[in-house]
Amino acid sequence: MNNLSAGQIQYLRQHKKHQRIVCISRILILLSFLFIWEFTANVGIIDSFIFSSPSKIALCFWGMVKDGSIFLHMGVTLYETLASFFLVTFVSILASVALWFSSKLSEILDPYLVVLNSLPKSALAPLLIVWLGATKTTIIVAGMSVAIFGSILNLYTSFTTVDPGKIKLVYTLGGNRFHALSKVVLPSSIPAIISNMKVNIGLCLVGVIIGEFLAARNGLGYLIIYSSQVFKMDWLLMSIVLLCIMAMGLYAVIELIEKLCGKRF
Repeated sequence: MNNLSAGQIQYLRQHKKHQRIVCISRILILLSFLFIWEFTANVGIIDSFIFSSPSKIALCFWGMVKDGSIFLHMGVTLYETLASFFLVTFVSILASVALWFSSKLSEILDPYLVVLNSLPKSALAPLLIVWLGATKTTIIVAGMSVAIFGSILNLYTSFTTVDPGKIKLVYTLGGNRFHALSKVVLPSSIPAIISNMKVNIGLCLVGVIIGEFLAARNGLGYLIIYSSQVFKMDWLLMSIVLLCIMAMGLYAVIELIEKLCGKRF
């Protein structure tokens, strides 16, 4: 701080003040929403049976924590989401590399990838159940189906837009196509890969929940569909809140990976 000018110090103070205001405002909005929800449910402005209330959701969560059932449901959903996410990441990079190596293959498959990417993935879930049965494999594949085709298209586009001058330099120095891929294309595409991962983690979670709606006996998706059928709104809203927290946590992990990669590269 001693080496900074007065203007720089003033800017840093204003920036920190702005961050504090944003953080406090977010917390106040959340607390205000919870207070209004709780108050209106308690005085009868809204029907607490249908809309529940924060206190009921908290008591429901604590009850499921004590009997351990909530950890089973969260663990199953987390496992299926991570499995589909890692498979999507691996397969999409592998497929994008294959398309980059063969321009003819990319021209042949491009319309099929576009069509499959635009296909409503919820329509595939019942078909997957018929083909694979009501198993965790079906749910993982359902999670993959939501993200895989768009991921391949985005990564392949990133590979093809790498600076051609750098690739030409590799060839000039005696390198081959594999050297161009490993030394130029993949390192230059790391930001695109990380950005894709940010999108895919949410899409895989959505796909897993769709699969759990139809083919699960546990998991947060199963808990949502079961609680809606028996009108247990506390369970339903608690599951939705947990899904939001899970999504935010997974996204934060990807952002941490992005920062680590930024420092390294």
